Amino acid sequence: MRRYAAGLGILLLLALGLLGLAAFVTARPSDPTLWPARPDERPVEVVVISNGYHAGVALPRTALAQAASRRGYPALIAVAQRFGAFDWIEFGWGDREFYRLVPTPGDVSIGLALRALFFPGNISVLHVVGIAGDPAEVFAGDRVRVPLSAAGFDRMLAQLDASFVSPQAGALPDLGQGLYGPSLFYPANGTFSILHVCNHWVDALLGAAGLPTAPVLATVSAGLMLNLRWRAGLKPMSSPR
Repeated sequence: MRRYAAGLGILLLLALGLLGLAAFVTARPSDPTLWPARPDERPVEVVVISNGYHAGVALPRTALAQAASRRGYPALIAVAQRFGAFDWIEFGWGDREFYRLVPTPGDVSIGLALRALFFPGNISVLHVVGIAGDPAEVFAGDRVRVPLSAAGFDRMLAQLDASFVSPQAGALPDLGQGLYGPSLFYPANGTFSILHVCNHWVDALLGAAGLPTAPVLATVSAGLMLNLRWRAGLKPMSSPR
């Protein structure tokens, strides 16, 4: 029995060591040409939001609309118009069936989770929500304010626009009502799997804006938030009571 326990302990240590090595090897540093913003530059603040298992990112609608129009990002132009009555817009990405059937952690089932993580070719969607007021005050869970340079914000928008299936005949079709508030689902590019989950998508958006990324840590939202705190020096806000 002791040998069995010792063997399990060694395997656990090896697994943790390999995980740590993978996290180190796949981590990428920040891009100093994009982030942080220069002292003489007014940053564009976005908010990363996590409910404990899923992360999304909220962008100020006016800044998004102006940059999208200036750079010609068709999907974001359409979204900014569609949610024109709101101050902020939250974006999330994920597996189409899992996202639509699992609005809260309590709705997760083993079957749905295994299919989303390991079934090949899972179709993805974007979840877009209009927010009145400051998203850091509206949402519960962990929230992190991220100040971006103008160039970093533009790089983020380019990647975000590419996440949408391109508008057809000038229109951006949606898939109907989202999970909460004034929200809609949209067809998205990319397939969902254990190697590319919603938190990886947010991590990649932040990386496009110049922040340091850690794909292995970002497999779970807690790891994404840890990377923002540990390597980017950004302090998450605690849940409002």
